[in-house]
Amino acid sequence: MHRRDFLAASAIAAAAPLSQLEALGQAAPRQHIELRRYHLLPGAKQQGFIRFVGEAAVPAMNRAGVARVGAFTVMYGENAPSLLLVLVHPTLESVVSLRDRLASDDAYARAGAAVLDAPMSDPAFVRVESTLLRAFEAMPAVEPSPAVGKPGSRIYELRTYESHSDRAALNKLKMFNAGEVPIFRRAGLTPVFFGETLIGAKMPSLNYMLTFPDMATRDAAWSAFGKDPEWKALSGDPQYRDNVSAISDIILQPTSYSQL
Repeated sequence: MHRRDFLAASAIAAAAPLSQLEALGQAAPRQHIELRRYHLLPGAKQQGFIRFVGEAAVPAMNRAGVARVGAFTVMYGENAPSLLLVLVHPTLESVVSLRDRLASDDAYARAGAAVLDAPMSDPAFVRVESTLLRAFEAMPAVEPSPAVGKPGSRIYELRTYESHSDRAALNKLKMFNAGEVPIFRRAGLTPVFFGETLIGAKMPSLNYMLTFPDMATRDAAWSAFGKDPEWKALSGDPQYRDNVSAISDIILQPTSYSQL
C-alpha cells in the first residue's frame, strides 16, 4: 500500500464511529498519546509560558489535527516548575508530522512570537521531555473528563508502572485487557486513558490517568478498588504475579484551558 493510501485509510478508521467498527468486526483504532513535560523557569517566565500554551499552542495544535490537548500543573509529587501536556493523536503520522504542521502555521507564529523567537540569552523554558504511548485495547480512545468546560474543581492522577522486563510489562498489559479496566470504572476510578509506553523514559512501562472531583473521592475510590472481589481474584491469579517492579504517582490540577 502506498503511503498516501495508508494515511487516507488511517484517517477514515480514526473518524469511524466505534459502533460501526464493531459491526464490521474490526477492532477500534488505538489512539497514540503523547506526554510532554515542559521544565519551566520560575516566576514570571513560568506563568508566561503557561499563558503561551493556552493562547497560542493549544489552538494551533487543534488546527493541526490534535483534537484535544490536556494541560496540567503538579499538585503533589515531583513539583519543580513544570507543565504537563497530554496530546491525543489519531494516528502515528500525526505524532511524526506535528512539528512541521505547527511550523507552517502563520497564526501560531504571530501569537506565540514571544516564546517561539526567544533568544538563547533569555530562553522561555528549560527543556521538554516527551513520552509516546499507545492506548490499550481495552480502552482504545482517550475519554475527557465530563467536567471539562464546567465550573468547579477537579484533580487528575497520573501513574506509571515500571516492569523489570518486556515479558513482565506485556503480562501487566494482558492483565489490564483481561478485565482490570472495568473494575476501575466500577470502583469510581474514572479513567482518562491507559497507554503502553512505546518511546520514553523508565521503559518498559505503562502509564494511565484518572480523574476525580477531589482527593476525598480519589481515596474512597482506591479503597473500593482494593476491596473489589473481582480485583482480588484477578490480582491473586498466579499468571499475573511479579509483573510490576515500581510505581510512581503524581496528582495534577488542570489549567483553565485544558481539554481533558
